[in-house]
Amino acid sequence: MPKKPSPRSLPASSLTMLDTGVPGLNEVLGGGLPAYSFNLIAGTPGSGKTTLAMQCMFGIATPERPGLFITMLGEPSVKMLRYQQLFRFFDASKVGSSVHFLNLSEEALTGDLDAMLFRITQEVERLGPSIMVVDSYRSLVKAAEAPEGYVEQFVQRLAVHLATWEITTLLIGEYPDQELRDPVFTVADGIFWLSQATHRNSVVRQFQVVKSRGTAPIPGLHTIRLGEAGIQVFPRIPTRFGDVRSRGLTRLSTGIAGLDAMMGGGIPAGDSLVLAGPTGTGKTTFAMRFVAAGLQADETAVIVIFEEHPEAYLDRARTVDVDLRAALTDDRLRIIYLRPLDLSVDETLDEIRVAVAAIGATRVVIDSLSGFEIALAPGFREDFRESLYRLIGALTALGVTVFSTVEVVGENGAGALRFTGYQVSFLTDDIISLRYVEIEGQLRTVLVLVKMRGSQHSRDFRAYEITATGVQLRETMRHYDAVASGTPTRQLRAPLEAFPGLTMTETQVLEAITTSGPTTLPEIARTTGLDPDQMPGLLDRLVRLEYVTKSGSRFLPATSPPDS
Repeated sequence: MPKKPSPRSLPASSLTMLDTGVPGLNEVLGGGLPAYSFNLIAGTPGSGKTTLAMQCMFGIATPERPGLFITMLGEPSVKMLRYQQLFRFFDASKVGSSVHFLNLSEEALTGDLDAMLFRITQEVERLGPSIMVVDSYRSLVKAAEAPEGYVEQFVQRLAVHLATWEITTLLIGEYPDQELRDPVFTVADGIFWLSQATHRNSVVRQFQVVKSRGTAPIPGLHTIRLGEAGIQVFPRIPTRFGDVRSRGLTRLSTGIAGLDAMMGGGIPAGDSLVLAGPTGTGKTTFAMRFVAAGLQADETAVIVIFEEHPEAYLDRARTVDVDLRAALTDDRLRIIYLRPLDLSVDETLDEIRVAVAAIGATRVVIDSLSGFEIALAPGFREDFRESLYRLIGALTALGVTVFSTVEVVGENGAGALRFTGYQVSFLTDDIISLRYVEIEGQLRTVLVLVKMRGSQHSRDFRAYEITATGVQLRETMRHYDAVASGTPTRQLRAPLEAFPGLTMTETQVLEAITTSGPTTLPEIARTTGLDPDQMPGLLDRLVRLEYVTKSGSRFLPATSPPDS
């Protein structure tokens, strides 16, 4: 009799769980593949069944407890190995020691199931394997000319033998989608279904655990990707409340003078913020400033882009006084460029999670959700609303602050933000709306804070401009009505002063100093976009009114505001 296996175990269950060696598969299965289980890998042709089984075998087999791969009427071992050896998981040095192959096509052609079981028994007793793969079980059953009920008996006898030998078994079979009438489905401890669907010009492979005794797998369809390394499974994003980190009171700077003050001190750490606006309103510039502010504060960040090559993105950042190349070189910044047309949400999240974990990122920018939707396979676009919810929820659970841009393609009569037919407010804590307005024959850009959960914030419409130094906030729109309509009308009313005794320009300078901390006159001029020649007079007045103090060549906000 074979020796009992000593499997590499994963401490996720009371059962002994085998590490499959397939990225993402252990998590989907609830901790790994149960030792001594009798499993069926089913699915349509080309969905990756043989590759998955082979990868599992190379991941589990050892010289002491090898793997046995049996081919029957599907394809001969030589032909199968010709292609399987191209994958990186295939280790030729293990063939003949940890991994053994047996072709039983001649025996299978006779249709004598008793003879087949006898040959399998001989090999098992000779090798003492820990894992056995039969490819293809379905072709064997179809070739067998046996009386009614005999196939069921064969399957049950095989399962009993394998349980007695304490072997983990994977049977491979080609089945039409969701055909569950074969007797092996009753006997199997686990049923793993692989599918391959074509949507327009994209092809998506998916994995589903149909049945799994004694474990708690992640339900639903999981995307799989077949590449040079073999198969990778991308688990659907689960809701795990234990992973959610409690939020503190820390505020993160947006990197834009005045905007932090409008938000009550910046973006609450761990929030998800959506910046929504039509094309050309500077959404990417806002995102770049947010990343630059984090890097300046010794944080790390991840940028996910879909519409622009990283080199072009980096060049554009320099046009608004943001240089990201040094942070890339120092590995304080990662840029993820995703542009395939058959992408899944789970693949995207996996890329982001790996990058966040690698550099300990605290800020993530997704630029943009519009490009993200286009990059998805058509089948995933149907569930885009749910996908966004899962993606944003999983990222904020990691403790990062998410800054997403989205193009507004229409607004309803109530002014609610809309994105490709979906409401965006459900997935975010904070919303900043950018929009165009016409004032005195000119097209101007304004912003407004639509929503900030748990925060007091300004509700003013504020004009802004995109300059060579980034985003410059200008005057409030308090003298205008119907700003949200796009064609505001000017009204004569007494000004409401945010800071008593200050003009709008002086307020802008004070906000820049408050955001930046101790700073010099040239730095203030660059941040505000104002003429440096104006600065001495403006700063002297702020000092006299006790809004600002001076220390050497630097200016900093006063510890307490003056009496109004």
